[in-house]
Amino acid sequence: MSGGPLKIERVSGRALPLRGHDIDTDRIIPARFLVAVSFEGLERHVFEDDRTGGGHPFDAPQYQGARVLLVNRNFGCGSSREHAPQAIQRWGIQAIVGEGYSEIFFGNSVQLGLPCLTVEGGAIEQLQARAEQSPETAFTVDLDAMTVTGGDVTVRATMPAAARDALVTGLWDGTGLLLADFDQVLATAARLPYVSGFAR
Repeated sequence: MSGGPLKIERVSGRALPLRGHDIDTDRIIPARFLVAVSFEGLERHVFEDDRTGGGHPFDAPQYQGARVLLVNRNFGCGSSREHAPQAIQRWGIQAIVGEGYSEIFFGNSVQLGLPCLTVEGGAIEQLQARAEQSPETAFTVDLDAMTVTGGDVTVRATMPAAARDALVTGLWDGTGLLLADFDQVLATAARLPYVSGFAR
């Protein structure tokens, strides 16, 4: 069986600016959608209640297909639901850049391979303004250099060292790590008396 951990060193694509401080997980994915037995389809309901009035960035044609989400302070606060980063990632976002995050939201995101980089308030304002004025601008989130670039704007970013290392080395990807050494998994299973019928 082949496979290996997914290393996340950079994300490139257009950006979606989402302004506002203290955007909580209940806004990201309302509680009524947490009854699903899997995360499948959550992307259809991301920010559902915020989007009812129209004009939400997640509905704007110019941001469809964006891969980088630009947010402000204390993003993902509130309850600890892992459905929130799941919904965002399944919508298509592959990296988040912002002024700050709830600790639990940040941890849930890293476990999904969804990097959350932190930049200063003035820097996020520059990036959001660039995405609003020129939605076609290509952005690059570089976890090696710890920079975020949008057009001719480049800003420095930070991330806890352990989280960054897990992403760039692939250690975040438990399934990939398991598949990378699956022969050892099989050998261990064969030695355990309570495991039977375990085969490729």
